[in-house]
Amino acid sequence: TIAVTAARYALARAQIDTSKIGAVYVGSESHPYAVKPTASIVAEAVCATPKLTAADLEFACKAGTAGIQMTMGLVESGMIEYGLAIGADTSQGAPGDALEYTASAGGAAYIIGKENTIADINHTCSFTTDTPDFYRREGQDYPSHGGRFTGEPAYFKHVLSTAKMLFEETDTKPEDYDYACFHQPNGKFYLRAGKKLGFNSDQIKQGLLTPNIGNTYSGAVPLALSNILDVAEPGDNIFVISYGSGAGSDGFTITVKDEIKERRDLAPKTQDIIDDKTYVDYAVYETGLGGRLDSTNIIQPLVSVLTPIELEHTQFLGNTISQIAYEKAGIIKNNTPAVIGETTPETRTVFIQKATSTNSAIYLA
Repeated sequence: TIAVTAARYALARAQIDTSKIGAVYVGSESHPYAVKPTASIVAEAVCATPKLTAADLEFACKAGTAGIQMTMGLVESGMIEYGLAIGADTSQGAPGDALEYTASAGGAAYIIGKENTIADINHTCSFTTDTPDFYRREGQDYPSHGGRFTGEPAYFKHVLSTAKMLFEETDTKPEDYDYACFHQPNGKFYLRAGKKLGFNSDQIKQGLLTPNIGNTYSGAVPLALSNILDVAEPGDNIFVISYGSGAGSDGFTITVKDEIKERRDLAPKTQDIIDDKTYVDYAVYETGLGGRLDSTNIIQPLVSVLTPIELEHTQFLGNTISQIAYEKAGIIKNNTPAVIGETTPETRTVFIQKATSTNSAIYLA
């Protein structure tokens, strides 16, 4: 939903025929499916199918900017007229881990093309090494990280090296830019990188969102850039550096064009979206179809609630009440209380067995 909404906002500003989109790339480390592309779902949702290529990208927090580079190459080569690149994530952090305190959700999308653009990407470059500072193996519920190792040899080495390379390749210096933004796992790293590179607070403050919305992983730099574009004036120059653990950084220099003034208000601005919020102490998530294979299982709940079981969706969940109850019971997590609505002898047996196997307390109506 984040990627689709971001794509629709981008298209509202681009004012193009969606059939002219030749590529859709979605960068994320929290794709809902292990085998089933997010990109094809987004493409269908924005009516860009079927004449296009689409793929999901994964390079930790820089997957979104990798998508921008890929669409740039396809557009520049003439293979496509427009490309859609998205960076979006629902950040993951183990309970009690330092990552949990800034874990967030968000994303932004960009239409890449040559005609009627609101800004020009003048140059891009990347810096990549095999640095295992952050990773999640198959089957792990949460990612692991190297603690302090994620700073100097990982984040700062790659961000600063890419920035210096970008300065050299474009023959520019910090004072040539009106705005700058970097990947922001936290506010401290972002501000330190800006200071080391010679940018002042006025140049970098517009792109700093983590203290207000948390770390959106692949969405962090795309959102920072969108917040800058919401206020930038024609002729302004922007310096952008992303970072993805594993590890690599992408750098971009961008110049804003006159067209931004007539397109900016065609979709909600980043700060307006941030301000439109409601704080909740607890959230209730309703599963979709069944439970055992439902996407809401990425959530670790405080309590699982099951309503009375009926003979429904038999083509997917099974032909008997017991089979359906087994699928529904899939939302009961390890060591997590389960509250069960009205039961029958056969469904009660299924729920008790599941609660026992997961060491979960069970409360029957």
